[in-house]
Amino acid sequence: MHIVRDTGFDAPMAGKKILLLSVPAGAGHTRVAEAIHAWAGASGVQAELSHLDATAFATRRLRRVYTDLYLFLVKRMPGLWSAIYRWTNRERADGWIDRLRRRIEARDSRPLVEEVARRDPDIVVCTHFLPAEILAREAGSGRLRCRVWIQVTDFDLHRMWVHPHVAGYFAASEEVAFQLRRHGVPERAIHVTGIPVMPGFAARPGRIECAHALGLDPWVSTVLLMGGGAGLGDLSGVARRLLEADSGLQMIVLAGRNAAQLAALRQLAADFPGRLAPQGYTDKVERLMACADLVITKPGGSTTAECLAMGLPMIVNSAIPGQEECNANFLLEQGAALKAADLPALEYRVRSLLACPIRLKAMRARARELGRPRAAMQVLAAVLQQAESHDAHH
Repeated sequence: MHIVRDTGFDAPMAGKKILLLSVPAGAGHTRVAEAIHAWAGASGVQAELSHLDATAFATRRLRRVYTDLYLFLVKRMPGLWSAIYRWTNRERADGWIDRLRRRIEARDSRPLVEEVARRDPDIVVCTHFLPAEILAREAGSGRLRCRVWIQVTDFDLHRMWVHPHVAGYFAASEEVAFQLRRHGVPERAIHVTGIPVMPGFAARPGRIECAHALGLDPWVSTVLLMGGGAGLGDLSGVARRLLEADSGLQMIVLAGRNAAQLAALRQLAADFPGRLAPQGYTDKVERLMACADLVITKPGGSTTAECLAMGLPMIVNSAIPGQEECNANFLLEQGAALKAADLPALEYRVRSLLACPIRLKAMRARARELGRPRAAMQVLAAVLQQAESHDAHH
C-alpha cells in the first residue's frame, strides 16, 4: 500500500493520453473526475486528458438502470435501495445473478468499449464501478491495451468496486485500503490518496473577502446549509428554524439548481436582513465554505471530502442508505462530524456546537487532519509514474 503524501507534483511523462470515465449517478462521481481533470490543467501536467460520461456510450436501458432507477430508489424507496446495497455487497462475484448482470452489461456497453478503443488512451481512470468493471474485463481478455485505474469515491468499499486486471486503486482512507486487501488486492496496487477535490480547495480562500462578497459579516458565526446540486430538502424551512432559534447566527444556503427553493430563500432573506445569503448553483463552493464555521450537508463522498479539505466540521443529515451512511459513520468515528436525524436534533446540535468554541475548534482540527486537498494531483502522479516505469521495462 502506498500512502501518497502532499509532497508536490513532478509529472515525469509527457504525451500520455489519460481518459477519465464517470457516471452521473448523483453528482459525486462526475465531480471527482472533473477535479482530476482540473488539477492536470492547474499543475501543468504534460498529458492529454479527456473526460467522458460512460453511460453516454451505453444503451438507454443501461443508462436508466445506473442513473434514473438509482436516483428514483434513493429518493423514493430508500429502504429498498438499502437492501439492494447490502445484498449486492454480500453476493458472490461468481454467483449466477452476478454472471447474468455482467453479461447484460457487456452487451449494452459495447459502444463504450468501442469508443475507448477509438480514443486509444494509455491510462483510464474510472470514478464509478460500472466502467471499471467493463474495462477490467476487456483488459483481462487482452482486447484492451491501456492500464485501468479505479478511484473509490466513498469512505467505505462496496464489493462492486473490486475487479481483477486493474492497474491500481486510489483509496479514500486507510480503512478502504484495508478492505481492498481483504478482497485480495495486492498491497502494491493500493494508493491512499483521499477523494479528489477541485484545486480551489487547496488554495483555501480568505474568509473576510468571501464573506464581504456575500454581504455577510466575517466575524459572526456562520452556518453553510448545502442541498447538493439538485437543492434537495426543505432548505428554506430549515434556514428559518435555525435563524429564528439563534439571533446571533447567519447562514449561507446552497440551493443548487432548485429554482423554487432559491426563490423561497430569497423571500426569506428579506425577513432576516444581512443574515441569510441564498445561493444557486455554483462551481466556487470553496468560497462559500471559506465563510463558514460549520456545514450541514448530506454525507456524499465528494462533498464531505471538500469539507475536510477546507477543515470544516459537519453536521450530516438525510444520508442515502448504503454508501452515504458509511461515509457518515466514518466522519462520526473520526470526530469530524455530528449526525442529526430530524430538525429538532439539527437545531440542538447547531446551537450546542456554536456555544462551545473549544469543541468546534477540535472538530475543525480533526477535519483538517483528515483533509487531502491535493488528492487529484497525487492520482495523476501515481498513474504517470507507473506508466514511466512500465515503459522503461518494455
